[in-house]
Amino acid sequence: MSDPSNVPSLRSAEVGRRIGVGLMYGLWKPRVLGAWKVPATGPVILAVNHSHNIDGPMVIGVAPRGSHFLVKKEAWIGPLATFMRATGQLEVDRSTADRKAITQALGVLARGGVLGIFPEGSRGDGDFASLRSGLAYFAVRSGAKVVPVAVLGSTDRRGRLIKGLPPLRSRVDVVFGDPFEAGDGTGRRTRAALDEATVRIQKQLTAHLENARRLTGRQENAGRPAER
Repeated sequence: MSDPSNVPSLRSAEVGRRIGVGLMYGLWKPRVLGAWKVPATGPVILAVNHSHNIDGPMVIGVAPRGSHFLVKKEAWIGPLATFMRATGQLEVDRSTADRKAITQALGVLARGGVLGIFPEGSRGDGDFASLRSGLAYFAVRSGAKVVPVAVLGSTDRRGRLIKGLPPLRSRVDVVFGDPFEAGDGTGRRTRAALDEATVRIQKQLTAHLENARRLTGRQENAGRPAER
């Protein structure tokens, strides 16, 4: 069992959501579709594609519930680390099986909270082409519903003041998909079960991303490499 004292509070996540929504709407023009699909109660995992540095803060701000994102330890520097800790985010060392981060994440879900994950592991093309098994582990272990989230911003490098960010005041689409269960209903937690769940998740996330591109008219961006 996780130590409740070591799990960020729901209140801290809600504070992060309120701050995030002000920042995101102040700097960009978010268009949010399907937010009503996020279950209002119970454990939920937001599985987000990752092609821009603002993907996490954007989802934190526009999601209907406060969320705790797993954030790579390299980002926990100076004042930003203090801010992320105060808003309930979770530091994770991606180079190892980070037991503290795993325990905290499972604690969030056990308490009926919302966990945010970038299943691709790091920022890339944002197309869900390569998934790590972490998402499957958390989903199968907790029984939480998985909600796919597509964040689609401009791929045009013109107007960018900071590398890895969409141009300021440009439109950023955030599309929430239908929740689904990653497991097969048997409760198995074997390596084979996790591998099967990963394949199942990838199909769901890829289908959602394709649908999100059609809904937002961003098919032209598909296949373009993200700016590193």
